[in-house]
Amino acid sequence: MTKRAPVGAFSLVELTLALGIAAFCLIAVFGLMPIGVQANRNATSQTAATNIMAAVVSDLRATPVNSTTSTQFGISVPVDARAGVAPTCQPCAGCWTGQTQTFYFDSQAQAVNAANGRYRLSVTSVQNPTATASAGAVFLALKITWPASADPCSATPSGSIQNSAMLDRTSPDGQADKSHIC
Repeated sequence: MTKRAPVGAFSLVELTLALGIAAFCLIAVFGLMPIGVQANRNATSQTAATNIMAAVVSDLRATPVNSTTSTQFGISVPVDARAGVAPTCQPCAGCWTGQTQTFYFDSQAQAVNAANGRYRLSVTSVQNPTATASAGAVFLALKITWPASADPCSATPSGSIQNSAMLDRTSPDGQADKSHIC
Protein backbone atom coordinates (compact mmCIF):
# COMPACT_ATOMS: atom_id res chain seq x y z
CA MET A 1 0.00 0.00 0.00
CA THR A 2 1.36 3.33 -0.97
CA LYS A 3 1.31 6.22 1.37
CA ARG A 4 -0.61 9.27 0.21
CA ALA A 5 0.84 12.70 0.54
CA PRO A 6 -1.02 14.90 3.04
CA VAL A 7 -3.44 17.31 1.37
CA GLY A 8 -3.27 20.91 2.62
CA ALA A 9 -6.87 21.96 3.34
CA PHE A 10 -8.88 23.73 5.99
CA SER A 11 -11.10 21.78 8.31
CA LEU A 12 -14.80 22.52 8.60
CA VAL A 13 -14.23 24.14 12.01
CA GLU A 14 -11.62 26.52 10.60
CA LEU A 15 -13.93 27.52 7.73
CA THR A 16 -16.82 28.16 10.13
CA LEU A 17 -14.63 30.38 12.33
CA ALA A 18 -13.32 32.31 9.32
CA LEU A 19 -16.86 32.91 8.00
CA GLY A 20 -18.00 34.00 11.48
CA ILE A 21 -15.19 36.54 11.77
CA ALA A 22 -15.85 37.85 8.24
CA ALA A 23 -19.58 38.16 8.97
CA PHE A 24 -18.88 40.04 12.21
CA CYS A 25 -16.61 42.52 10.36
CA LEU A 26 -19.13 43.03 7.55
CA ILE A 27 -21.93 43.72 10.03
CA ALA A 28 -19.75 46.36 11.69
CA VAL A 29 -18.97 47.99 8.33
CA PHE A 30 -22.64 47.95 7.30
CA GLY A 31 -23.52 49.48 10.66
CA LEU A 32 -21.23 52.43 9.91
CA MET A 33 -22.74 53.07 6.47
CA PRO A 34 -25.63 55.27 7.72
CA ILE A 35 -23.16 57.42 9.65
CA GLY A 36 -21.06 57.93 6.53
CA VAL A 37 -24.12 58.74 4.42
CA GLN A 38 -25.31 61.27 7.04
CA ALA A 39 -21.86 62.90 7.18
CA ASN A 40 -21.86 63.19 3.40
CA ARG A 41 -25.36 64.75 3.42
CA ASN A 42 -24.32 67.25 6.10
CA ALA A 43 -21.19 68.23 4.17
CA THR A 44 -23.22 68.70 0.98
CA SER A 45 -25.77 70.89 2.79
CA GLN A 46 -23.03 72.94 4.45
CA THR A 47 -21.33 73.50 1.09
CA ALA A 48 -24.58 74.56 -0.59
CA ALA A 49 -25.38 76.96 2.27
CA THR A 50 -21.90 78.46 2.04
CA ASN A 51 -22.36 78.97 -1.70
CA ILE A 52 -25.70 80.70 -1.07
CA MET A 53 -24.08 82.95 1.55
CA ALA A 54 -21.30 83.85 -0.91
CA ALA A 55 -23.90 84.74 -3.57
CA VAL A 56 -25.88 86.88 -1.12
CA VAL A 57 -22.78 88.70 0.11
CA SER A 58 -21.71 89.34 -3.50
CA ASP A 59 -25.16 90.69 -4.26
CA LEU A 60 -25.05 93.03 -1.25
CA ARG A 61 -21.57 94.24 -2.15
CA ALA A 62 -22.65 94.93 -5.73
CA THR A 63 -25.67 96.98 -4.64
CA PRO A 64 -25.17 100.62 -5.65
CA VAL A 65 -25.03 103.09 -2.76
CA ASN A 66 -28.06 105.00 -4.00
CA SER A 67 -30.19 101.83 -4.22
CA THR A 68 -32.24 100.48 -1.32
CA THR A 69 -32.67 97.01 -2.84
CA SER A 70 -30.02 94.52 -3.88
CA THR A 71 -29.98 93.79 -7.58
CA GLN A 72 -30.06 89.97 -7.67
CA PHE A 73 -32.10 88.86 -4.67
CA GLY A 74 -34.11 92.00 -3.85
CA ILE A 75 -32.81 92.32 -0.29
CA SER A 76 -33.82 95.64 1.28
CA VAL A 77 -30.77 97.59 2.42
CA PRO A 78 -31.45 100.56 4.69
CA VAL A 79 -29.99 103.90 3.72
CA ASP A 80 -29.70 105.07 7.34
CA ALA A 81 -27.22 103.00 9.38
CA ARG A 82 -29.14 103.91 12.52
CA ALA A 83 -32.15 101.88 11.30
CA GLY A 84 -32.80 98.30 12.36
CA VAL A 85 -32.90 96.39 15.61
CA ALA A 86 -31.02 97.53 18.67
CA PRO A 87 -27.63 95.84 19.11
CA THR A 88 -28.87 94.46 22.45
CA CYS A 89 -31.87 92.71 20.86
CA GLN A 90 -31.55 88.92 20.86
CA PRO A 91 -32.32 86.83 17.74
CA CYS A 92 -35.89 85.47 17.70
CA ALA A 93 -37.09 88.12 20.16
CA GLY A 94 -40.05 90.22 19.02
CA CYS A 95 -37.77 93.19 18.33
CA TRP A 96 -35.64 90.98 16.06
CA THR A 97 -38.25 89.11 14.03
CA GLY A 98 -40.13 92.30 13.14
CA GLN A 99 -37.03 93.55 11.31
CA THR A 100 -36.10 90.28 9.58
CA GLN A 101 -36.46 89.62 5.84
CA THR A 102 -36.79 85.96 4.85
CA PHE A 103 -35.74 84.46 1.52
CA TYR A 104 -35.74 80.87 0.25
CA PHE A 105 -33.21 79.09 -1.95
CA ASP A 106 -32.72 75.73 -3.62
CA SER A 107 -29.44 73.82 -3.47
CA GLN A 108 -28.12 75.65 -6.58
CA ALA A 109 -28.39 79.07 -4.84
CA GLN A 110 -31.42 80.05 -6.89
CA ALA A 111 -34.13 82.07 -5.14
CA VAL A 112 -37.40 80.11 -4.99
CA ASN A 113 -40.72 80.39 -3.19
CA ALA A 114 -41.18 79.06 0.34
CA ALA A 115 -42.82 75.82 -0.81
CA ASN A 116 -39.83 74.87 -2.98
CA GLY A 117 -37.09 76.18 -0.69
CA ARG A 118 -34.47 73.95 0.82
CA TYR A 119 -32.58 76.76 2.57
CA ARG A 120 -33.94 79.76 4.50
CA LEU A 121 -32.02 83.05 4.57
CA SER A 122 -32.83 85.53 7.32
CA VAL A 123 -31.50 89.06 6.86
CA THR A 124 -31.80 91.47 9.77
CA SER A 125 -30.63 95.08 9.82
CA VAL A 126 -28.88 95.94 13.10
CA GLN A 127 -28.44 99.52 14.29
CA ASN A 128 -24.95 100.97 14.10
CA PRO A 129 -24.57 102.78 17.43
CA THR A 130 -21.70 104.93 16.14
CA ALA A 131 -23.47 106.04 12.95
CA THR A 132 -24.66 109.56 12.28
CA ALA A 133 -27.32 110.79 9.88
CA SER A 134 -24.73 111.20 7.14
CA ALA A 135 -22.06 108.58 7.91
CA GLY A 136 -21.72 105.03 9.16
CA ALA A 137 -21.82 101.48 7.91
CA VAL A 138 -25.08 99.54 7.65
CA PHE A 139 -24.90 96.34 9.71
CA LEU A 140 -26.72 93.24 8.44
CA ALA A 141 -26.96 89.92 10.29
CA LEU A 142 -27.24 87.01 7.83
CA LYS A 143 -28.28 83.48 8.80
CA ILE A 144 -28.97 80.48 6.57
CA THR A 145 -30.78 77.48 8.04
CA TRP A 146 -31.99 74.20 6.59
CA PRO A 147 -34.44 72.69 6.01
CA ALA A 148 -36.31 75.81 4.99
CA SER A 149 -39.57 74.56 6.47
CA ALA A 150 -38.09 74.66 9.99
CA ASP A 151 -38.47 78.12 11.49
CA PRO A 152 -35.21 78.64 13.44
CA CYS A 153 -37.11 80.60 16.10
CA SER A 154 -39.53 77.77 16.89
CA ALA A 155 -37.64 74.59 15.95
CA THR A 156 -34.04 73.47 15.81
CA PRO A 157 -32.91 73.32 12.17
CA SER A 158 -30.68 70.53 10.87
CA GLY A 159 -27.92 73.04 10.23
CA SER A 160 -27.13 76.72 9.98
CA ILE A 161 -24.41 79.22 9.10
CA GLN A 162 -24.18 82.86 10.11
CA ASN A 163 -22.40 85.89 8.74
CA SER A 164 -22.39 89.64 9.24
CA ALA A 165 -22.16 92.29 6.57
CA MET A 166 -21.14 95.89 7.09
CA LEU A 167 -21.94 98.04 4.08
CA ASP A 168 -20.48 101.52 3.70
CA ARG A 169 -23.42 103.35 2.14
CA THR A 170 -21.77 106.80 2.25
CA SER A 171 -19.39 106.42 -0.69
CA PRO A 172 -19.28 109.73 -2.61
CA ASP A 173 -18.74 108.08 -6.00
CA GLY A 174 -21.89 105.93 -5.80
CA GLN A 175 -20.02 102.63 -5.60
CA ALA A 176 -20.71 99.94 -2.99
CA ASP A 177 -17.13 98.74 -3.25
CA LYS A 178 -16.26 99.66 0.34
CA SER A 179 -18.31 96.86 1.88
CA HIS A 180 -16.77 94.76 4.58
CA ILE A 181 -17.83 91.26 5.41
CA CYS A 182 -17.04 89.50 8.69
